[in-house]
This record gives sequence, structure tokens and C-alpha cells, in this order.
Amino acid sequence: MAKLTGSAPVVLVSDIHLAAAYYAEKLGFDDQTFYNDPTSFCIARRDGFAVMLALADRADIKPYWQIVRGLWNIYFWVDDAEALYAELMHRGAIIDYGISVKPYGVKEFGVRDFDGHDIGFGERLL
Repeated sequence: MAKLTGSAPVVLVSDIHLAAAYYAEKLGFDDQTFYNDPTSFCIARRDGFAVMLALADRADIKPYWQIVRGLWNIYFWVDDAEALYAELMHRGAIIDYGISVKPYGVKEFGVRDFDGHDIGFGERLL
């Protein structure tokens, strides 16, 4: 039987170069490949995970939290939430909500990108 070997969430962005720079500089997704001429798509990678950035008209971009309260566009499981939180704070990421232990047994925090997408990072404690 075939196995899934990874996944790559896709987020719509209003400026591909600004978004790619934010994901690289602020979130550490600095292994990037750009596509099309003019550039309209980017795959940004960190720690073996990818995020796909696709250029769209600003009017077509609606972060999930605007549809369902508190919902992320992307969620990553991490091995050390406090260390990653400190790293992203140092890098100047836009912190959406600070690190805390949630009732569902996860130490978690969230960041936001320039288009308003919420990205959650959680460390399982149970």
C-alpha cells in the first residue's frame, strides 16, 4: 500500500516576494524555489516541511480565523515550543498569541503573516 510522505499547505498571498521574504526571515523557511515569469508561486521549506505560497488578488484572500473563530491556516507540531517561540520572537515574527499550555494538552503559540494567515505551532505534552 502506498504511504503519504509529506504535505504542503498552500496559502494565498498578495505579494509573492514580500510573503517569501517574511517566511524566510521571520519564520526560517529560507530554502525557497520560485516559479513562473513573472513569479507567482513559491515553495518555502524548513526542517523538511514546505509551505506553498500562491499569488492571488487581495480581495480573494480570507484567512480561516475570519471564517471560523480561532482557526489556523497552517498548524505545525514541534518538539520544543518554547525554543521555537524564542527564535521567532528574536526574528521579529508577528506574534498572534503568546505561548501557553492549552486545555487539550498542547503548549502552543501562533504567528501571523502579512496577509493575516494564522500559523499555529504546538508541542504535545501528553
